[in-house]
Amino acid sequence: MYREEIMDHYKRPRNTGKLDTEYEAEGENASCGDKVHVYAEIEGGEVTDFKHETEGCAICTAATSILSEKAVGMDLDEISELDRDWIIDELGIDVSPMRVKCAVLGLKTLQDAVSQD
Repeated sequence: MYREEIMDHYKRPRNTGKLDTEYEAEGENASCGDKVHVYAEIEGGEVTDFKHETEGCAICTAATSILSEKAVGMDLDEISELDRDWIIDELGIDVSPMRVKCAVLGLKTLQDAVSQD
């Protein structure tokens, strides 16, 4: 059903944990119960570290894990411009309309966290 990379990120999500930072936010998808807490370190307008705590389905967890690898090194303008198409492209699978909220939860939560600046 899901490609191997998605299952790998789901079973072994990258960059899990917490950071002591002012850039953090929580997100929840009430329709399916996915929950994400993201933490970002920002220096000079750029993401220098990213951690997350995710309790969710395979798509939510994999998308947030992939995001955690891609976001480091991006500046805040780049982060704010990312959209659902970007994360779905990163997943590399067809995402049904019902699962789009799962795929974008981590991204939207990161955007909330860094918009505090």
